[in-house]
Amino acid sequence: MTALRQVDVLVVGAGPAGLTAAATLAARGAGRVEVLERDRTPGGVPRTCAHGGFGSWRRPLTGPRLARELADAAVRAGAAVRTGVTALDWAGPLDLATVGPQGPEILRARAVVLATGARERPRAARLVPGTRPAGVYTTGELQQAVHLYRQPIGTRAVIVGAEDVSYAAADTVRRAGAEVVALVTDLPAHRTAPARALDTRLRRGVPLLTGTVVAELLGHGRLSGVRIRHHDGRTAVLPCDTVVFTGDFVPEHELSRLGGLTLDPRTRGPAVDGALRTSRPGVFAAGNLLHAVERAATAAREGALAAAAVTAALAAAGAGAAAGSGAAAGSGAAWPEGVPLILDPPLRWITPSRVTPADTLPYTLRTASRLTRPLLEITQDDRVLHRERVRGAAAGRSLTLTARWTHRVDAKGGPVRVAAR
Repeated sequence: MTALRQVDVLVVGAGPAGLTAAATLAARGAGRVEVLERDRTPGGVPRTCAHGGFGSWRRPLTGPRLARELADAAVRAGAAVRTGVTALDWAGPLDLATVGPQGPEILRARAVVLATGARERPRAARLVPGTRPAGVYTTGELQQAVHLYRQPIGTRAVIVGAEDVSYAAADTVRRAGAEVVALVTDLPAHRTAPARALDTRLRRGVPLLTGTVVAELLGHGRLSGVRIRHHDGRTAVLPCDTVVFTGDFVPEHELSRLGGLTLDPRTRGPAVDGALRTSRPGVFAAGNLLHAVERAATAAREGALAAAAVTAALAAAGAGAAAGSGAAAGSGAAWPEGVPLILDPPLRWITPSRVTPADTLPYTLRTASRLTRPLLEITQDDRVLHRERVRGAAAGRSLTLTARWTHRVDAKGGPVRVAAR
């Protein structure tokens, strides 16, 4: 019979969101806080990112350094970080069936925080035909091979994609001593900083092929090349022994689906309200599980907010238990609370996707086309709640909307509409 063990808060995922949530909860005296991580080392994606760009302007960090500091902070605060442990399925309302080095176990919690992050869609999910040779990677697989395991990757690489992560993959390829043949994207232009794209094209001599897709992988045993197809139908073969599929992130939402959580059709992650509560009472979600994919700082900020919401829910549940009404965080709570948020094109998605007058978490939005200093207008029932000029963003990049207007929302009114003017 599988052993059953009780904890107070169970955090699934030891990336920036999960570790920050665990550290905050433990520091606030939430009881036994346990973090489950299926990899052997905590830290999430940053631990494989040897480049800088993490931390703050005053204290810049590399990805591995950030991962170590977040893990150390969680342990110092009193949280238990268990690696090599996978949450397989739900065994009850707040029970998770797990397996790890010590065998199968069921963990029962008073609250669960899902922080399982996001992943890139591999070649098979992108329906790229051809043979199955060695030398085919996603960015995460490439970074683990180069930075964690010091494996050789080949000599000539094609990068599929032209966003920030694509250029980071190109840097990793060069660090491994290989040549970047080209970056290939079906988009009409890159989606990274212009200076970075210009440096890669001029100083590094790497061409960017826009309006182009990888139509087929070639080679037996080892990749020998990729067949590309331009939008006008022309085809060509790029000789290479390595191809890296970048971007096209999707949330790691398998556990959310198994638990029957309501998913946001736009982000494909769990739908949450302004306190990051999901549709399952006592279950919260944070980080790139909600929006694939944002910066580590955004994920960590949401982890801290989720911890605050869990702390409040545990306190309320404790008061309810004293009055004889139950002890699970969020039990009996009506969800989804708040008013749904809807978007006008070209805005694609927003998270959180519901709003209450008490919300303080800034909203993250993604746009489908370039916006230059847009004026975001928030209305409800033909009543203007707020107008805010925000920094512009290219297609596929994010905008941030403050929450200082939420107190004007009528909790019994119609949906709140967000438009970019």
